[in-house]
Amino acid sequence: MTTRKVATVFGGSGFIGRYVVKRLAKAGYVVRAAVRDTEAAMFLKPMGGVGQIVLLQADITNDGAVRRAVEGADVVVNLVGILAEGKAGDFQRIHADAAGALARASAAAGVRQFVQISAIAADAGSPSLYARSKFAGEQAVRAAFPSAIVLRPGVVFGAEDNFFNMFAGMARMAPFMPVISGDSKMQPVYVGDVADAVMAALASADAAGGLYVLGGPRVWSFREVLAYILKETGRTDRRLVNIPLPIARIQAFFMERMPGKPLTRDQLLLIQTDTVVPAGVKGLADLGIVPTPVELVVPGYMKRYQPGGGRRPVLPMPDAR
Repeated sequence: MTTRKVATVFGGSGFIGRYVVKRLAKAGYVVRAAVRDTEAAMFLKPMGGVGQIVLLQADITNDGAVRRAVEGADVVVNLVGILAEGKAGDFQRIHADAAGALARASAAAGVRQFVQISAIAADAGSPSLYARSKFAGEQAVRAAFPSAIVLRPGVVFGAEDNFFNMFAGMARMAPFMPVISGDSKMQPVYVGDVADAVMAALASADAAGGLYVLGGPRVWSFREVLAYILKETGRTDRRLVNIPLPIARIQAFFMERMPGKPLTRDQLLLIQTDTVVPAGVKGLADLGIVPTPVELVVPGYMKRYQPGGGRRPVLPMPDAR
């Protein structure tokens, strides 16, 4: 009888995680989705056959839970990340310390392949704590698991994203669209392409120990993205209003104290940085993936933000008399 391969995915119920879990299950893996809330992750179960997707309650900062989750696994994928700190030091604890501990536990357990999902902004010299911690996480993983594959996606888009959806929600509610650092450049990448990159990297012997920077086919300015969102949501009557950085910093100071932290001062530092694929690095093409354009996916889920929810008015039937 053939023994099935086992993959443990930390952050499996997240935005990117659900796509990775689905692809691993389709490839025949028994998938352990290591999550903090197993009840909230039940939607993953139908993505595989009976018993194929196992939900594990495992906080990545809990060493004992991490060891149990990786025991007997062939593949480990780390997708855990945060965009804002709940308390000081969370970026370092989650992105760097926990990622390193997971890689060490995986190496000790005899895991064959390890994939670390980082971020295109990862940079030891960045003013952003988020970006520095992402780079530190890569280094910690490499030290413990030298053959680990590191993927650095740009802004990730898809139906469940927290980027296009967030600004579309603002377009629906606000009388204008605020623009901060509108000339900053970005290269949005489709979530399905990121998940495909995970699978392609696992299937390629040449990918071991490699670094891949993942971006879409087009470089956009932040202002262009916001204008596109206004167009696709039918809100072209909204003006794009430039917000000076000093005012944005004051706004971020107060907004990072609000529930959900809609904007933080650290995120403001990221917004001012170009996040595009550098020349000469490996990317989607090296994994055999043709990047999906924003224009092919985003309009489909922008419709719900249009006036009337994107539904055409129902016209009365003509009188047949």
